[in-house]
Amino acid sequence: MRINRNDQVLVLIGRNNGKKSRVVSVDREEAKVTVEGVNVVHKHVRRSRRNPQGGRLSMEMPISVSNVKLICPFCSQPTRVGFRFDKDGTKYRVCKKCKADINIVSRVKKTIIK
Repeated sequence: MRINRNDQVLVLIGRNNGKKSRVVSVDREEAKVTVEGVNVVHKHVRRSRRNPQGGRLSMEMPISVSNVKLICPFCSQPTRVGFRFDKDGTKYRVCKKCKADINIVSRVKKTIIK
């Protein structure tokens, strides 16, 4: 997946359209991300020992990855994300607008050949 935890993203759809915020969690199997302060719903909770007051809790619910766009930390523009491989095999996430390396995805594992 091209979006990771703690990335700055721009929300493209919904009532929070245009909001810039941070990714809290990523669910790779369902292709969903939870974004800070976006898609907030109220869950009604009954009184219990754990929650003696009861009432409404606000929770952030996940949204589809296709509804957010990564904000490049270098050019500060919402952009698509690509991948690039170095000569030594290191994989980088790359901004499609300014061609800057965002971060390292995976390094090459050195194997010892005898």
